[in-house]
Amino acid sequence: MDMRAIVLDGPVEPEELRVRRVPVPEPAAGWVRIKVEAFGLNRSEYHLRAGLATNARFPLIPGIEAAGTVDLAPGGEFTSGQQVVAMMGGMGREYDGGYAEYTVVPASSVIPVTTDLDWATLGALPEMLQTAHGSLHTGLGIEPGQSLLVRGGTSSVGVAAAVLAKEHGLTVFSTTRNPQRVQVLRELGVDHPIVDDGNVAQKVREILPNGVHAALELVGTNVLPDTLKATAVHGTVCFTGMLSDTWTIPDFYPIGYLPNGVRLTAYGGESSDLPADAFQRYVDLVAAGTLPIRIDRVFTMDEIGEAHRIMQDGKAVGKLVVRVGGPAT
Repeated sequence: MDMRAIVLDGPVEPEELRVRRVPVPEPAAGWVRIKVEAFGLNRSEYHLRAGLATNARFPLIPGIEAAGTVDLAPGGEFTSGQQVVAMMGGMGREYDGGYAEYTVVPASSVIPVTTDLDWATLGALPEMLQTAHGSLHTGLGIEPGQSLLVRGGTSSVGVAAAVLAKEHGLTVFSTTRNPQRVQVLRELGVDHPIVDDGNVAQKVREILPNGVHAALELVGTNVLPDTLKATAVHGTVCFTGMLSDTWTIPDFYPIGYLPNGVRLTAYGGESSDLPADAFQRYVDLVAAGTLPIRIDRVFTMDEIGEAHRIMQDGKAVGKLVVRVGGPAT
C-alpha cells in the first residue's frame, strides 16, 4: 500500500516541493501510525527545506506536527480510530514527519483529544500551543497580574502566546512591523499593540516605565538587545523563535550585553511540556470561542509550495494549515 507525501531529497525552493507516492510506513511496538487529516506549517520546516537546519538528513518527509486518527498501535497505547495529535519528539527531523497521508511516531509524542473542531482548526493547534504554553510556563514562569511583551506578535506562536497569556490574567504588549496588523492584535485581545520600528523598549517604557515582567522573543538575536531593554529588573526574557533567521550572538559578553538584573533564558520545546489535560482544555476553549486562535489560510497538499512561499516571506498572520485529502478554504 502506498500514500501521498511531500519528500525532501535536499534543500529546495518552495516552488520545487512536490507530492509523491511512497510506501505507507509500518509501526513497531511503542510507535503509532496516524492517518493524517491536517498539519500546520512551522518555521523549523522552512529552515529544513531551505537548507538552514544543522541536523538535517535526507531524504525525509518534513513536518513536526499532525492531527488525525490512530490507524495502528501495535503496543496497545491507543485504539484504532481514536482522535489524536502528534508533535515534536524528532518528527520531521530524526524520522519522517507529518507531511503525508500517514505518519508513524513514538507513542510518547501522541496526545489523545476529543473535539468537534474541524480538522484544519485542530491541525493548527499542536505545535503552536505547545511552543506558546512551554515558553510562557517553562521558559518564563508567568503569573496572573504580570505584564508580557511578545516580540513577533503576528506569528502563529506570537498569536497563541498572546491569547494564552490573556487567558492566564496577564497584561499583554505585542509587536508587529506592519501598522495594518495592529487591529488584528487588538481583536486578539492584546492590551498594547506596538508597531516595531526597532525601538520597542522606548515604546514599552512610555506605557510601563519600569518595563515588563516577562518578554517572549520570537524574532531573533538581531532585536534581542532591545527586548532586554524593555524588561524590568528581575524580569525574564525567553528566547524561543528566529523569525529573522538570526540565531547567534557574535562575541557574546554577558556584562556588556545583559541589562543589570534582567534574566535571559530559552525554550526549545518538547511534547511532554504540554500535558494532555492542558491541551484538551485549550482545545475546548478554542471550540467554545473563548480562545481566539487565528488561522491565516488552509491549503491542499498540492499547494504546499505556495504555502511555504507565504511562510518564508512572512506574509501570514497566524497559522498556515494543510488539509490532507480535504478541501482548502
